[in-house]
Amino acid sequence: MSERYILGLDQSTSATKAMLFNNSGGLVCREDISHRQIVDDRGWVEHDLLEIYENCIEVIKQVILKSGIDKSQIIGIGISNQRETAAVWDRETGVPVYNAIVWQCSRGEEICKEIESAGFAEKIREITGLPLSPYFSAAKIAWVLKNIDTKDKQLCAGTIDSWLIYKLTGNYKTDYSNASRTQLFDLKTLTWSDEVCQIFGIDRDILAEVCDSDCCFGYTDVAGLFDKPIPIHGVMGDSHGALFGQGCHDVGMMKTTYGTGSSIMMNIGSKMLLSDRGAVTSIAWKSEGKVDYVLEGNINYTGAVITWLAHNLDIIETPEESAKYAAAANPEDETYLVPAFSGLGAPYWKSDARAILCNMSRTTGKNEVVRAALECIVYQISDVVGAMRETANITANSLRVDGGPTKNSYLMQFQSDILNLPVEVPEQEELSCIGPSYMAGIALGLYDKETVFTRIKRTLYSPAMDSKGREKKLSGWSKAIGMLLGGG
Repeated sequence: MSERYILGLDQSTSATKAMLFNNSGGLVCREDISHRQIVDDRGWVEHDLLEIYENCIEVIKQVILKSGIDKSQIIGIGISNQRETAAVWDRETGVPVYNAIVWQCSRGEEICKEIESAGFAEKIREITGLPLSPYFSAAKIAWVLKNIDTKDKQLCAGTIDSWLIYKLTGNYKTDYSNASRTQLFDLKTLTWSDEVCQIFGIDRDILAEVCDSDCCFGYTDVAGLFDKPIPIHGVMGDSHGALFGQGCHDVGMMKTTYGTGSSIMMNIGSKMLLSDRGAVTSIAWKSEGKVDYVLEGNINYTGAVITWLAHNLDIIETPEESAKYAAAANPEDETYLVPAFSGLGAPYWKSDARAILCNMSRTTGKNEVVRAALECIVYQISDVVGAMRETANITANSLRVDGGPTKNSYLMQFQSDILNLPVEVPEQEELSCIGPSYMAGIALGLYDKETVFTRIKRTLYSPAMDSKGREKKLSGWSKAIGMLLGGG
């Protein structure tokens, strides 16, 4: 039998990536195209939806050309996407009414404050599993409807996956994982919530049809590239895709994706569970007719902190240098960075907080600041893991991780030390794309679910810090957080 391929499309915060996976699930080729980050002086963040769609078409062309395969050997597509980012467009023309409002953007804060003042915050959390916050899609969509003239337009309002599915197939669909991150979805009834939609002033009819993550979302010829249309057969938000791609299919299994921000997820199985510790509840996926729920915490600035060191402070030239400088820092220095550049996410959910660098001494220098920037990533993740452990009353055996910053050995070892857990780093990168690509391959009969994940090899980091050192480090972080929250 000739080789067959799954095309993976990962539409992330910074770029669109196309990947080809062969019969056994191996990555054989990858191409990336970056897109603009549109940021104004208020810190509002947008993306050009048409640019993203055009990049999707172009990157697929490029990966096929680079690989040298016959495009007829590609049998299906899996899509992962940046979550919470909101898109609103005209259903008839397919033209956006406004730029995509990116998940990092807090412009919906005033809308959320009005809703909170009206006494609806807890009701929204009980229905959607999410604390009222401008982080999620609902307030962003509400902002567009409130501030942009959409009169006489038949609207679609959804997430990036639904935009791409619409443009590629003509169908207006989303999957359960993405729907659960909009703050408009009822986790118990598994439908859009009329009550929450009404609170946000959003007509339920403009939202997409919600489908199983492994269903057929439609067929596409990718703007005429393929002679015969192929199915999109796996769709998940990027963090959910990484959880699936990491093989975290059983209760208690846990992963962290290190990207611009980070998502920490724990699989809690088929029973919905609300957290009172700052973690949120979402749907991992719905596949083979079964829903899996997750506890999750989201952090705005993790990999972006390293980028900040390089591009804003100019104290490192490349992200790879950060490990070297951190290792050379004075071990007695107690500098902490709390990177609340656009608010604090889980488990604090304080969108108006701002970053602080504290506890510096006269001898604090470049090395110590770089180390504080790396270590703040770990501390934030530790806070979320602690909240999830307490909520679910589950003892995790390890943390599986993915994303570019996992190449940083200092960061990974410190993560293991602070959590006091083994940290497993896969050799394969971009688990976010592997998840829906494997899901599509399983649905199309190309992959066997029991064996395809066993090909992923991992590097293990084990805890090496003693309990006294760990407690001292965590105590300092706790004081830094208290300083920020107390001052906010």
